[in-house]
Amino acid sequence: MVYDFLTLDDVELAGKTVFLRADINSPLDPNSKRILDASRIQAVTPTIKTLKDSKLVIGAHQSRPGRYDFTSLELHAKVLQMYLEQEVKYTDDVIGEDAQQKIKDLKNGEVLVLNNVRMLEEENKVAPLAQLKSTEFVKVMSPLFDYFVNDAFAAAHRSQPSLVGLSNTIPMVAGRLMEKELTALNKVLVDPNRPSVYLLGGVKVEDRIPVIKRVLGDEIADSILLGGQVSNSFYMANGLMQHQYKSLDEERKKLVEQAASIMEEFPSKIQLPIDVALDVNSERVEIFADKVTDERNIYDIGLNTIAQFSHKIMPAKTVVAEGPLGMFERRGFDIGTKELLRCISRCTGYTVVGGGHMGGMASMLGITEEMSHVSTGGGAMLSMLAGETLPVVAALEASKKRYR
Repeated sequence: MVYDFLTLDDVELAGKTVFLRADINSPLDPNSKRILDASRIQAVTPTIKTLKDSKLVIGAHQSRPGRYDFTSLELHAKVLQMYLEQEVKYTDDVIGEDAQQKIKDLKNGEVLVLNNVRMLEEENKVAPLAQLKSTEFVKVMSPLFDYFVNDAFAAAHRSQPSLVGLSNTIPMVAGRLMEKELTALNKVLVDPNRPSVYLLGGVKVEDRIPVIKRVLGDEIADSILLGGQVSNSFYMANGLMQHQYKSLDEERKKLVEQAASIMEEFPSKIQLPIDVALDVNSERVEIFADKVTDERNIYDIGLNTIAQFSHKIMPAKTVVAEGPLGMFERRGFDIGTKELLRCISRCTGYTVVGGGHMGGMASMLGITEEMSHVSTGGGAMLSMLAGETLPVVAALEASKKRYR
């Protein structure tokens, strides 16, 4: 899997008007709407600094309509200004007259942030690349730009107008972050150093099962360590919590069946937590996993599991971690996630940590610099690990062929 696309080193963008699609979607405080973690905003600054002689327009989204954190990007622009140490212009518009005029008025070296692109209804729908030519975003924006730089890796698994549509009409180039993300994930997927260990947690079993199937089926991973709610389906596949299994809906039962099939095919490759932490009257109480009767009361992995998983991680030459190991938002149940992140930071192999929760926790612990790579993407990273074609990556490769 070797990607073939244009990077910022392949084109001369000084004096050009450039549209930069970034992913600066950030967690917000529910009450004040202040940005709680600006790591995604900071991550795009190397690309912006590379484009210091261009007329730069940044498009991005924040959450989606109907959610509490669906807001404008005005505060994001102010935070970006702090990181860049230069003025960052902002418009409440996306593709209207004000946005168009501000784009035309830009001078070399100036930066303009557009409002949340998901203010446009068409930006909330997924469509094939060929159909995106007819969207208002593409029709209005194409004549205003010379180049399209894409740095939105965290949204690379979506096919939407601002993410891929412009690649139909102007050259599309990978930004520094996009290039870094794809290079890092390529390293863990193509001939990784051995042993290769995957630590998978989180809530959505349906997103992790394709990853497990792919990395084991293609002999990419040597061991899979499971935690979070993902491990519960594998417990049931192993014969635990059968009373609860009977009450599951059909969709969840199918996931348990898939887990059973994986364990039957790769019995020695899957490692489940041997003990877990329960919430008993708001206190952390640890018991062996085979004693659990209700998955809803599992809030973290236990200390024995932390030791067991650490024993696998420390000598590994490749480690990929995605998804928290428990309900890390609650004090006392963040131990598994924190301790294993610390363990990964001490591992001397090539280490990749992904997903907003894990990346945010690593940042909070002050250990991001100890990791080989901390990905800004959760869904995009899982899609890549599962062997799926990401629309943004496909568009980048097609653009190189078209505009070489």
